[in-house]
Amino acid sequence: MAELAPGGGGGHKDGKKRTKKLSTRVDLTPMVDLGFLLITFFMLATTLIKPQTMEISMPSNKKVDEKDKSEVKASKAITIVMAKNNKIFYYFGIREKGIDPKVVETDYSKTGIRKMLLDRNSIVVADIKELKAQKEKLRMSDEQYKAKAKELRGNKEAPSVMIKATDEANYKNLVDMLDEMQICNISKYAIMDISQTDKDLIKPLDK
Repeated sequence: MAELAPGGGGGHKDGKKRTKKLSTRVDLTPMVDLGFLLITFFMLATTLIKPQTMEISMPSNKKVDEKDKSEVKASKAITIVMAKNNKIFYYFGIREKGIDPKVVETDYSKTGIRKMLLDRNSIVVADIKELKAQKEKLRMSDEQYKAKAKELRGNKEAPSVMIKATDEANYKNLVDMLDEMQICNISKYAIMDISQTDKDLIKPLDK
């Protein structure tokens, strides 16, 4: 038993009789029990922190012929350029026969870059939404859901996004853009160096 017991009073050498002090004993056992109860409570009540990870799609080993590559670049390519002051510019396709694609300025809001990506990836977004409903109804395991979702995101009709940044863009812009790739269920994207063509295209708007 844990206790705190200071010594009691008694007589003195001067011979004078003093009132005897009673011994005070403080039992600390309940405090020890309370400490263990609190530790146990917080261990059971606190949710363990799960590591936050970001999935990055790696290049496939599957060979693609030149014809398929040209079709993807021409019809499914989206180039996103992150610039200063949290500005974003995007355009579809590539420069063909000396004709430049139309550049559009937007932002990081739900009605900005996210809306554009969801619209361009509407087929995959609808399939993923249906898959989530099937998971809740059929009690699909997480492994099965992830495998099926990965297959759906690899749809040939899904867009291919090229993410580029000017020297004035910041690291947070890149992190936000990678988050948008996950939110919009886009698996085919790449971080690339900005070209002089990109700089020329956004120059009239980047003021």
